[in-house]
Amino acid sequence: MRSPHTVPPPATTAALLVAVLAVSSSAPLIAFAAAPALAVAFWRNGLATVALTPLALISRRAEIRDVLRGPRRREGVFCVLAGVALAAHFATWMPSVQLGSVATATALVATQPVWQGLIAAAQGRRPSAAGWFGIALAVAGAAWATGADLGVSTQAVVADVLALLGAIAAAVYTALGERARTALSTTTYTWICYGTCALLLLIVCLAGGIDLTGYNGATWAAILAIVVGAQLLGHSMFNYALQHTSATTVSVLILLEVPGAALLAWAWLGQTPRMSSLPGLALLLLGVAVVIIGAARTGRAVATSTPSEAAAAPPP
Repeated sequence: MRSPHTVPPPATTAALLVAVLAVSSSAPLIAFAAAPALAVAFWRNGLATVALTPLALISRRAEIRDVLRGPRRREGVFCVLAGVALAAHFATWMPSVQLGSVATATALVATQPVWQGLIAAAQGRRPSAAGWFGIALAVAGAAWATGADLGVSTQAVVADVLALLGAIAAAVYTALGERARTALSTTTYTWICYGTCALLLLIVCLAGGIDLTGYNGATWAAILAIVVGAQLLGHSMFNYALQHTSATTVSVLILLEVPGAALLAWAWLGQTPRMSSLPGLALLLLGVAVVIIGAARTGRAVATSTPSEAAAAPPP
């Protein structure tokens, strides 16, 4: 196991820089897009599925056959369930970005490792003392940031709640993905998971009468940028980095998405972070970092990827 303090080689550093920039762009692009959040979520996963289909069918045909009617059907069920959780994640977090601020929504969804720690505790794998301390810090920071939004508007609070629900769904997605990945390649797992997610979101959009077309050119460009940037390039670069440095290092660096997204939203969209919420957001990120490092030191696998943007270990 690589030491979390090992300095990554230059190529890995460059890959991490590209990945952080790619995932940081997602929330500002979602806020910019003149399209319903659920529609953006559908196109994000649908187009990613289309992009992965040739690779999956050419290189993983036998494995997919085993999933459909062979010895790996059980793992296939976990792939589908992970796709359901991923759809729940996108259906909550992406609307939160359009309803509230990019900075707060991105920070609150970054609490995914906290919820993973609580899921592990419910399963009998109790977090370490450092883990519990980190959870307490993150919860206090989330409460501070959400409390600051109480004085802004009801819509801002609803956005915060949706972002937290998105983080919980992301934790469930990761837990299910870990079960599926025990016997499946990243390509097969991702293709089934994204496809399931896209299908569910399509059904929701059609049932709700949400327009899936008719957007202007800038909106389509934003959707394509999300797919190419956060969904494909960002994930790929994080996975490359995981081959050359520790999961703990990658997981902590993923948290740079929060200030990165906030800076992009400020420079591009004119969203100035509320000063009253900044201490809470800083406390939240500190707590999440403590949870990640505490889990690594106790020997548990660290899977902190938010499937929304910074999917590190489990997804591609």
